[in-house]
Amino acid sequence: MLAVSLTSAAAPAVRVAPAPKLLDLRVSNGSTPYAGDRPMLTTVSPNGDGFRDRAVVGFRLTKSATVELDVLQTVNVKRGKNTVQTISSVRHAFSRGRHRLVWTPARSLPSGTYVLELTVTDAQGRRRIYNDLPLAGRVRVRAPVVRIQRIGVSVGARYMPGQTAVASVATDARQLEVDVLSFRNGRGAVDPTTGASPIAPPVALAWRGHRKAPGRVRIHIGDWPSGLYFVRITSKDRRVGYAPFVVRPPVLGTSRIAVVLPTNTWQAYNFADADGDGWGDSWYVNGAFRRVDISRPYNDSGIPLRFRDFDSAIVAWLSARGNVDFLTDLDLEHVASGDLLAHVYDLIVFPGHEEYTTAHEYNVIRRFRNLGGNLMFLSANNFFWKVVFQGQVMRRLGEWRNLGRPEASLIGVQYVANNYGIHQGAYIANTTGAPWVFAGTGLANGQSFGHYGYEIDIRSPATPAGTILLASIPDLMGPGRTAEMTYYETAAGAKVFAAGALNFGASVGDPVVARILDNLWARLSRP
Repeated sequence: MLAVSLTSAAAPAVRVAPAPKLLDLRVSNGSTPYAGDRPMLTTVSPNGDGFRDRAVVGFRLTKSATVELDVLQTVNVKRGKNTVQTISSVRHAFSRGRHRLVWTPARSLPSGTYVLELTVTDAQGRRRIYNDLPLAGRVRVRAPVVRIQRIGVSVGARYMPGQTAVASVATDARQLEVDVLSFRNGRGAVDPTTGASPIAPPVALAWRGHRKAPGRVRIHIGDWPSGLYFVRITSKDRRVGYAPFVVRPPVLGTSRIAVVLPTNTWQAYNFADADGDGWGDSWYVNGAFRRVDISRPYNDSGIPLRFRDFDSAIVAWLSARGNVDFLTDLDLEHVASGDLLAHVYDLIVFPGHEEYTTAHEYNVIRRFRNLGGNLMFLSANNFFWKVVFQGQVMRRLGEWRNLGRPEASLIGVQYVANNYGIHQGAYIANTTGAPWVFAGTGLANGQSFGHYGYEIDIRSPATPAGTILLASIPDLMGPGRTAEMTYYETAAGAKVFAAGALNFGASVGDPVVARILDNLWARLSRP
């Protein structure tokens, strides 16, 4: 037998050339750095004054290659997904060595942070991309980031007459004008961005000494009526920054009606990027976030997200009632007990999207209701998330209904669906259960009114017995996803109204809705 053994020599390893690299990658504004700038983050203020008007990306190429610079605007969650929009692109071929690319933002570009994604491609098509987008909820950005600065303003959420509000102002403008806007005691022209009016002529401030870092502006709170106010700061080149704050009454119960503004929710939907990684610091942008800093200035020149769409009209309507105390969520966190609330208030109104509440806030409002206190919820998706505070940081824990405390047991309805306003519908009135609600509206049973959606509520097994269905939008967001407006009373005398749609309060300009609210106000403002 002939035994044959066949062996093959190992093939020589083929060395694959690596994709080209960018070394010493950094970004600057070509002028003086602003506080917080670092090698991969720079501040640019594109107003045409020649100071911090452009972003300069410097790097050293390891070999000849084409480098593409794409400016990415990282957008908040939309239809359940993060979205990225490319707003500018430039592409150049470079030899080996040190080079730079320049981006000059348009003056109209919104404030915020922008990721400069760099793609390096050699002649063989080998490619390396400098930008790590969110992966498994975490952001690891190796690309440069540019912060577009106009006028950033932050101020504490709550003050009393006699206190001093301290606003932190970030801008490289040389001179500023400062004024305060109000929905209750304004005298000047209505500000189109907020819907409020100035309470006094603006004060001029020299700002040359604060072009490298934020400075402080102190505002004395006089004998102002309780309400929502905005600090407004304007530069000579018409850049504008705002910051909202609430002046609460000197003592609880100055009026028998309280209006609670959803400042926790405003900050949860604040997509300001404080850490400079190019992505907003909110769980609505990046799933890795469980905390938000409530001291951050708001994006969009300092206005809470969609304030003009959902909040401005109803805040103005409530401010015109005159006999109300304005509070924030944080004020409820510091109220001693629901017994105290029931002693000083007959009615508590939640005009906006009161989605984020602490255990103490939930407890005092439920106790207020149990003792016969009246409640009006003029939006939807209220008391949905449980949060806790650690100083200025709000942390989200879980859904109240999954913690054994379904919100429908308090409100009458609870969140069921949203579609970001893609499809809305008219409420169909049920005038038989509580005809007084629709008195003077001209609506007959089965007739429709309004145009509602975004987020909607529906009754659940936890809904209090005897709850009346006032109106509905059947299957608005799919089978069984019906918007429901409700009303119930308790044996202790509490009266509770829930609008069931996120944008109900925003429609107060509709005469039918205004009359419904007048009817509710007349009934619920009485003990």
